[in-house]
Amino acid sequence: MNAAFDVLIIGGGPIGLSCALEARKAGLSYIIIEKGCVVNSLFNYPLYMTFFSTSERLEIGNVPFVSINPKPTRPEALEYYRRVATSHHINIKLFEEVKQVTPNADEYTVTTSKGTYHARHVILATGFYDIPNLLQIPGEDLPKVTHYYKDPHFYATQRVLVIGAHNSAVDAALETYRKGAQVTMVIRQEAIGNRVKYWVKPDIENRIKEGAIQAYFHSTVTAIRENEVDINTPDGPVTIPNDFVIAMTGYQPNFELLKTTGIALSDDEKKHPAYNPLTMETNMPRIYLAGVVCGGMDTHLWFIENSRDHAGKIMAHIKNNA
Repeated sequence: MNAAFDVLIIGGGPIGLSCALEARKAGLSYIIIEKGCVVNSLFNYPLYMTFFSTSERLEIGNVPFVSINPKPTRPEALEYYRRVATSHHINIKLFEEVKQVTPNADEYTVTTSKGTYHARHVILATGFYDIPNLLQIPGEDLPKVTHYYKDPHFYATQRVLVIGAHNSAVDAALETYRKGAQVTMVIRQEAIGNRVKYWVKPDIENRIKEGAIQAYFHSTVTAIRENEVDINTPDGPVTIPNDFVIAMTGYQPNFELLKTTGIALSDDEKKHPAYNPLTMETNMPRIYLAGVVCGGMDTHLWFIENSRDHAGKIMAHIKNNA
């Protein structure tokens, strides 16, 4: 049994690390529990991903983020956040998954895959990248289907179907196309998403316009088989030959952990968790949210750059109520 901490942080991403740095600054004992590696979500991003934000907007703990590019890349971000964690000797337990958070008198008992911890305050900074939004169609469980895109080289010369119209889908389509894949996109909407990075959007639109990448708009995939896929289009059903499906259909927070912890969710499809935006405290006393998890299914509302201040709000509230 571990001694009680002032603060236990669930999630070792950029915002979880920021919370740890602020806790130390406030003189509070803390620990981070992370189910994967340091900044696990960023590690699972595509290998060649470029951030929308500039490096100074990704900084935490007043530690400078120096990039050789106008906008930093995934490898640069991994290096930066790892150096922050190691140089500041952040107290973090890796590859340990939180299973349950239980009230226990004036503290919380946190049960993980490896042990039990006790803390006066708990912060959920769990992000949203762990659980993909499934299509719920036949064949989605085939080995050729992935909801996580990594390296375009793997798809060279193959017939690739990309589902989605936002940044991840566009990156996957363009990168695999440039490695020699025959790329088809299936998009529910009438056009490429408005939130696609401004320097990429003209590229994908021009590739579609010239026919280098085929796109079915107002369309959905209805079934996936070993060598083909079925698509429902405005002109009727279409079946095309296919080797791989990259389903960039988005992700969602771990709602099950939120619910079992006692955090209230809105009744609509957005599933917004209940919290005070001034303090980040939820409906559960001394349990806080930080980062992307605050948006529920609106995963585009919060980013590193606009949720870095969550850590300061939380620690100020904890200190004021000590």
